[in-house]
Amino acid sequence: MTDNKFTLPIYWNDHEDIAIELYEKFGDDFDESKIYRIRFTDLLEWVLALPNFSGTREQSNEGHLEQIQSAWVYEWRDNQ
Repeated sequence: MTDNKFTLPIYWNDHEDIAIELYEKFGDDFDESKIYRIRFTDLLEWVLALPNFSGTREQSNEGHLEQIQSAWVYEWRDNQ
């Protein structure tokens, strides 16, 4: 991971960037089937805890979480 001082903030619409951050954090702990079984309540907390994430809980919605989940699967596949 790089120095967060020079990292741009990530917001809810940055689905791919969030997915990359989640993949870097969890690596291969989650495969495709496990990613799709993650509860949105857990995913929401993980996204909010990312160091350069600047969105708020109130700005989240199911559509964002679905897009993040799908992007995370594609990121996992790209790294296999």
